[in-house]
Amino acid sequence: MELRFSVSGRIARPVSEVFEAVVDPAQLSSFFTTGGAEGRLEPGATVTWDFADFPGAFPVEVVSVEKDRQIVLRWDAAEDGEGPYKTLVTLDFAPLEDGRTLVTISESGWRENATGLQSCIGNCGGWMNALSCMKAWLEHGIRLRDGFFA
Repeated sequence: MELRFSVSGRIARPVSEVFEAVVDPAQLSSFFTTGGAEGRLEPGATVTWDFADFPGAFPVEVVSVEKDRQIVLRWDAAEDGEGPYKTLVTLDFAPLEDGRTLVTISESGWRENATGLQSCIGNCGGWMNALSCMKAWLEHGIRLRDGFFA
C-alpha cells in the first residue's frame, strides 16, 4: 500500500494572492515556517524552511512551479535506518467561481514501514495545520502558529 495523503481547504482570496503567499518567503514565514523561510520558490531552487517544533533549517527542493496553479517540492523524509530519501509534495491552487481559492496539498513517497507511516500521518496533520494558518493569515491577518509550538 502506497503511503500518501491529500488535504484541501478554501481560502477567501484570489488565486494569485494565495499562490504568492506560498512562493514568497516573507509571507510564508508569517503563517507557516515559524523559524523562517529563506529563498523564493522558483523551479530548480533549493530553499530552506525552519520550524519551531522541528528546529533546524530543512532544505526544500523546488521541482516545478506553474504560476497560480501548482508548486511541486521534494524534501527529506524521516530517517528510518535504511538511508536517506525524499517525499514529493504537490500544492495545487484552483480558482473558484465565487472568487475563493481551493488549495490542495498532497504528499507521497514514504517507505512502507512503521517510520514511514508515522511520518506520513504527522505530515498530514502538519499540512492541514498549514492550510488553517494560511486561511487565518490571508483572510484576517492572524498568525495562528505564533507561540503554538514554543
